[in-house]
Amino acid sequence: MKKYLSFIILIFFGLICFAQNKPAGLTLPKGFTALKIAEGYGKVRHIAITKQGDIYVKLNKLIQGKGILYFKKESSQKYTLANSFGNYKGTGIYIKDNYLYTSSDEEVFRYHLNEKGEVTNTNNPEKIITGLPNKGEHESKSIVLDNNGNIYVNIGAYSNSCQEKDREKGSMGMSPCPVLEEAGGIWQFKADKNNQTEKMGTRYATGLRNVVGLDWNTQTNSLFVMQHGRDQLHDLFPDLYDTKQSAELPAECMYELHKGTNCGWPYIYYDHLVNKKIVAPEYGGDGKKSSNDYQNPAIAFPGHLAPNGLLFYTGNKFPAKYKNGAFIAFHGSWNRAPLPQEGYYVVFVPFVNGKPTGQWEVFANGFAGAVKTPHGAAHRPCGLSQDSDGALYVTDDTNGAIFKIDYTGK
Repeated sequence: MKKYLSFIILIFFGLICFAQNKPAGLTLPKGFTALKIAEGYGKVRHIAITKQGDIYVKLNKLIQGKGILYFKKESSQKYTLANSFGNYKGTGIYIKDNYLYTSSDEEVFRYHLNEKGEVTNTNNPEKIITGLPNKGEHESKSIVLDNNGNIYVNIGAYSNSCQEKDREKGSMGMSPCPVLEEAGGIWQFKADKNNQTEKMGTRYATGLRNVVGLDWNTQTNSLFVMQHGRDQLHDLFPDLYDTKQSAELPAECMYELHKGTNCGWPYIYYDHLVNKKIVAPEYGGDGKKSSNDYQNPAIAFPGHLAPNGLLFYTGNKFPAKYKNGAFIAFHGSWNRAPLPQEGYYVVFVPFVNGKPTGQWEVFANGFAGAVKTPHGAAHRPCGLSQDSDGALYVTDDTNGAIFKIDYTGK
């Protein structure tokens, strides 16, 4: 009966997938094309692709009790759902050295991949990390691996700005911020050791409010992350910030991390309009007082765009300018009033000699359709990956779509 039910579920999902092999309607640079290869799979978060071109995606809401979907590549434009497994929701998923690593909001698991890129232990994965904090705010655990057997896990701060009373007007910040004892940073663990707890890991970097998009840069051999900046400057401190300032600030920042890096949350934020680290109002700032402490961002973007995916492009199919540059999936804002909501696109940042040039451009747009609001957008970009041929993949966690972006030169 269980096998029969699973077969019916796969047929149902497969019909959805077959129906979506169609042009995506995105706005792209000349020479690029986009295909929607799947849709209707709910809250699809991050994505990983095998060397054979098959796709694994992580769901943040279970479908038929399963949180991981496996799409088999049939041709360059056809992918069919071959399996679903994992009875936990979450965001993180990554492939390294014949293993598929995935995360829930409290744990990290790994599955063995055979020579075909198929998971061999769907019902009994290894539990690599367990007992991570989940307090219902910034709870997703994004993951990435380096080339030395380490796995990095975001543990988001369960607070906006570490106020004594979270998100209450005029409430001052706690000093030192107790949240940083177990959250608000990136933790490093061994990728092949089971049942590690947070205390068994290393707090690799701190002062990061929440990181959803992260990637290991093989050119610099270092970890890069995208931080979600804090909210509600005007709501909480109306005497210091007007609504337009609150809509534009603080910046969404990309950081290059090394062991011991401190990016400064909640004590400072970055103002990309003046290119300075500004003391947070909860800690005595007035919107102008700057700080020379803490890590500078590698590059900064306008506020509240919500960066959920980061990928360094290492393929050879796109034009040369994209090589080793960074793609960022911006999920889209909810709190930029009175300005229009913004984001809902994928941007590209050129890198030269391992450093961003400072110029960035919108690479793929049109995901949201006519309405750029969280509940009105047709699609909201979330995860990024690339296949061995050099095509780029973008997930959407609003209507569960997967987009494939290719370069034809035409």
